[in-house]
Amino acid sequence: FCIRLAGGELFAFAGLYDIWRDDAGNELWSYTIVTTAPNELVAPIHNRMPVILRREDEDAWLDPGSDPAHLLGLLRAYPARAMEAYPVSRALNSPANDSAELANAI
Repeated sequence: FCIRLAGGELFAFAGLYDIWRDDAGNELWSYTIVTTAPNELVAPIHNRMPVILRREDEDAWLDPGSDPAHLLGLLRAYPARAMEAYPVSRALNSPANDSAELANAI
């Protein structure tokens, strides 16, 4: 499925990262996308969905000085009425598939 905001505009996921050091002092950068329970659109497809930030919440999410209680309030499903989903070719599931025809599979 292609799941996106209605109209196809870009959006941001809520994510976290950290930098770890092993015993030799080498850095390991770790990233994760924060997920939540799905909305009514995504629920028939999957049992969770990424937290999509509203445009007006992006700066707060990135600001290390933001109130943690406020940030916790952002961890909810995006409104289903503002999204759309439609099936796409299963060929898109594999990075081994790399052809111009895939542009038509979306």
